[in-house]
Amino acid sequence: MSLRLSTVILPVRRWSEGGREQWRHAEALGFHTAYTYDHLSWRTFRDGPWFGAVPTLTAAAAATETLRLGTLVTSPNFRHPVTLAKDLISLDDVSGGRITLGIGAGGNGFDASTLLMGGEEPWTPRERADRFGEFVPLLDRLLTEDSVTHDGTFYSANEARNIPGCVQRPRLPFAVAGNGPRGMKLAARYGQAWVTTGDPKIFETGTPAESRAAIRGQIEKLGKACAELGRDVAGLDKILLTGFTPDRNQPLDSLDAFVDFAGRHAELGITEIALHAPIPDSDFATDQAVFEKIATEALAQLR
Repeated sequence: MSLRLSTVILPVRRWSEGGREQWRHAEALGFHTAYTYDHLSWRTFRDGPWFGAVPTLTAAAAATETLRLGTLVTSPNFRHPVTLAKDLISLDDVSGGRITLGIGAGGNGFDASTLLMGGEEPWTPRERADRFGEFVPLLDRLLTEDSVTHDGTFYSANEARNIPGCVQRPRLPFAVAGNGPRGMKLAARYGQAWVTTGDPKIFETGTPAESRAAIRGQIEKLGKACAELGRDVAGLDKILLTGFTPDRNQPLDSLDAFVDFAGRHAELGITEIALHAPIPDSDFATDQAVFEKIATEALAQLR
């Protein structure tokens, strides 16, 4: 697979105040996919504007023509498979079949605590993994079957109807985020892509070389998970969401820096790299001109 370049547009702008233009500009720059985060709020953006992922992507679908769109990532933290499936089928229809669902188990943070009743504790990592293990197969069924009944440990569905289904057949693609054994098994079985941010254990103190070694190890484990199912790992896209490796945003310092970064990760087997669109006065306050130069010129140097 040849390397693809995508972007992540955080939902922090009003649609009438630059939001619409940002998605259109991503299409004009030639990005393969423009993703957004599916959170209720996120980290340092908690006390500022933050809009919903599904309405944002629906508006983006109407404002663009060829750009693929998606989430990085949706999680069970505040989503239910039945209602999510209905939203996704509608979104896939509005976009004409241009939606990818990035999906992960979720983590601690605002999403994990906002809906808690008094005295409730956030889910443990094990419970998040357990829920994710039920969430993904049920969502797969909901997006491929006209009527689904399910009585599970965490989720239920009683003759949930999803007609006419997705425009993309048999359903829209899943990009499954997961570096543990269970997450990789879900990616191998249900994913059309796998997502990594690198190894979070070495984000603060590791080196770029150590990060690449960790990603190489992740891909090897993904290959074993695929082999157990009789699947060729080469047929699974491998997406790197940047900004969370020890390099942080240094690959966006210049075109040459990015080409070196991207080439080294392509050698590991990464097939798609997603860059955060610049946001002033934030962790993603990269230079807009350099970002656009990378978008329009980097891939030609990597072929």
